[in-house]
Amino acid sequence: METRPVPSFYLYGEPHRAVAPDFVHAELLDDRSRPSDWTILPHAHADLAQIFLLETGGGTMRAEAETFAIHAPSLLIVPPGVVHGFDWQRESTGAVLTASIRHLNDLCASYPDLATVFDRATVQRIDATRAALVRAAIGDLMRELGWSAPGHRAAVDAALLAILVGALRTVSGASSGVVAAPGHHSALVARFRARVEERFRLREPIVAYAAALGSSESRLRVACAQVAAQSPAAMLDQRALLEAQRALLYTNLSIAEVGYSLGFADPAYFSRFFTRHAGISPRGYRSAATWETNARRAGTGNPPPVPGIDAA
Repeated sequence: METRPVPSFYLYGEPHRAVAPDFVHAELLDDRSRPSDWTILPHAHADLAQIFLLETGGGTMRAEAETFAIHAPSLLIVPPGVVHGFDWQRESTGAVLTASIRHLNDLCASYPDLATVFDRATVQRIDATRAALVRAAIGDLMRELGWSAPGHRAAVDAALLAILVGALRTVSGASSGVVAAPGHHSALVARFRARVEERFRLREPIVAYAAALGSSESRLRVACAQVAAQSPAAMLDQRALLEAQRALLYTNLSIAEVGYSLGFADPAYFSRFFTRHAGISPRGYRSAATWETNARRAGTGNPPPVPGIDAA
């Protein structure tokens, strides 16, 4: 188990640096996967979101503590900050879209329903017709990014919007009956999530978040229920749990130290918090994750199912 933090890259293998507000990038899957022998080690992108289109082949995606099986054709969604890695089947083909979360937020301000695309990391099968449409939009984007001509920025955004719409309809289902939340609710929840990301270690009460956002606690609760189908407190606890899982998986911090780093002054209270939300104690979670990793490396098969560790 490593003591150093999970690497944070700009693009995979490139040192982290400030992301331009309008950054958009597209490349073929094997541009980075082939030189890495089709294995992309766990890493994160602080300010970038990604959409992968897998056209042929397959593999597995690890996103935080979950493992997803991938079968082509599929779309893979990776929100910013999510620790993720891949084991691709050799000669898999596809493409990768990477975009600044600030630029995506600007687009979502005009089209609020698109914000749900990056609610969580996921792998979704995609039908051949929609896969062809997304692939065509990625092709348009790659060509437009390779040169500059009148209307360049508009053409980039047009291709980007086409990809996002394809992802939205794949993730939510074109006829699922899901109604987009009003734009002001989406904007408030986006601001709440950003503040949670900055301050979740402080364990501040929800009323303090609402006040800082210029909202009432009841209005924030309604917005979170409509946009995220969760209460603000549940979203805050979910973020703290995610960080605890990362620390247990990727560091040698003691369980008490993990709790202290997340604002829990009492290790016993942290242990109860983790067990209540993950369905397993911090010690059991770490032991099961270590067993799984060793089993995969040794090729001895999958570990027994444990709550909070999904092996798809």
